[in-house]
Amino acid sequence: MSAGSRGSSKRLWSVSILLCVIALTEAAISPDACGDRPDEGHVNLIIVIADDLGWGDLGCYGNPDLDTPVLDGLARAGGRLTACYSPSPLCSPARAGLLTGRWNHRTGAVDVSSNRGVDRIDLSERTIGDHFRAAGYATAYIGKWHNGLYLDDYLPHRRGFDRFVGFANGAHDFEQWQLERRTAAADGQPETCRVEPHDGRHLSDVLADEAAAFVRESAAARRPFAAVFAPAAIHPPLQAPQPLVDKYAARLAGRGDHAVTITYAMIEQMDAGIGRLLAAVDEAGLREQTLVIFTSDNGANLVWSGLKGQTGNRYHGPFRGTKGDVLEQGIRVPGIVAWPGHIPAGTVIDTPVHGCDWLPTALAACCIRTVDGSKPLDGLNLLPLLTGDAAAEYADRPLYFQRNRYTPVAQSNAALRHGRWKLVWPPIPETMRKDIARDNPCYERGLTHAHWEMPLDAELPDYAGVVAARPELYDLEVDPGEARDVAAEHPDVVARLTAAYDAWFSEVDTDWRAARGRIVDHDQTVWRHRAPPDPRKLSPAGKR
Repeated sequence: MSAGSRGSSKRLWSVSILLCVIALTEAAISPDACGDRPDEGHVNLIIVIADDLGWGDLGCYGNPDLDTPVLDGLARAGGRLTACYSPSPLCSPARAGLLTGRWNHRTGAVDVSSNRGVDRIDLSERTIGDHFRAAGYATAYIGKWHNGLYLDDYLPHRRGFDRFVGFANGAHDFEQWQLERRTAAADGQPETCRVEPHDGRHLSDVLADEAAAFVRESAAARRPFAAVFAPAAIHPPLQAPQPLVDKYAARLAGRGDHAVTITYAMIEQMDAGIGRLLAAVDEAGLREQTLVIFTSDNGANLVWSGLKGQTGNRYHGPFRGTKGDVLEQGIRVPGIVAWPGHIPAGTVIDTPVHGCDWLPTALAACCIRTVDGSKPLDGLNLLPLLTGDAAAEYADRPLYFQRNRYTPVAQSNAALRHGRWKLVWPPIPETMRKDIARDNPCYERGLTHAHWEMPLDAELPDYAGVVAARPELYDLEVDPGEARDVAAEHPDVVARLTAAYDAWFSEVDTDWRAARGRIVDHDQTVWRHRAPPDPRKLSPAGKR
């Protein structure tokens, strides 16, 4: 085959994939997505996004040591996805994809350093909250945000959510918490904000009870509701009720380090909190009118626990990698969906799905169109797959991943999965380093302090001249642990997937640069006539 013919074949393949994605995406927001479903009133939505919970961190995913009866029961009552992928192996970009239904690069969120603004979702993007509030739903975001802080414009109560109860930082102390309670401006009333100091309760319990209270209040007001519940568990600091820690210390009996013991205690506590949330739905008689989605922002952190000398390495199924990696353990996460009467009980789906799919799926289930002026969604409506009506078209689409520090670099820690094949570019070391001395002081202060505002440190490295390693190819059908690189045996597959990936990255990188420009410009405009806080008061020496 000539070079021209090969190029033509690659373009035709890319175009066919694009047309498939466009068709499925349009189905996600079409009124026809409701089909012939009888008028049952509004469908409510609950999306639970756990933090750093890996594929192997639930009993229903094969963990032999954990008690997670609520989530195991939810999986039995609905569908369990075995190849559910996060949009990114790191928190902020993953959540941006989940909240917007778009590749995270497009949104501006590519990393976690909030002081640099690389966690922010560009203000031109629309979130789950925007779409559902425009449709008349009561909307709430409960828990961890981490998609723009240090400027109120990026907080949930200004991103479509009537209510925000939680924290904006990348993590928070579970015992010495400072809870943000904010409401959006509405009906001529100004927004409100107050900080509630810790009162002796564990943060996981506080957040779960807040989510349950929102459901009860919405039901009492006879309003449909859309809630994003984002538990802080199981991100460090690792803190759990002592009785649960003792339980798992006895059960593990020295298998794994103490960080694993605390982690498992936190998971069971989170599971119980989700149980209280679902009980509120049941008390209101709304289970059959409520779509419940459970997932995680990224894979488990198996190399760092926050406890000196302890990694937290634990059961992770057959997969390799850790949080931050585009290897399977970094991006393959739990995915559980329940909607009685619509999703058959006990459904197990092996077809690959993506975190960007949750928004279009929720819109379709609730018969909601995207708000006017919204940008095109990258995710797909999964309802046909979940209800058993279709599968092949979903299996034949490419899923893309890329994550390094600060400024995206095309072939650093990047991957493309298409069917059985997964192409992986290993991380370029210099693009993965975090400037801890520059970025961590404000993060560490945010563990125990309430949200504050300050200007961005907008400087980012450009990584000019870095050189990518050759890509590796894995056949996930026979090698889910990505142990055997077969790139040399399938050069045609490598070439085809490389061309598709490069075209995707070029497109989303262009969008990222535009979003980044808007984020920086907005910040500079806001602070042009405001006095910034004294950094010495924010992070005095020795108080980091």
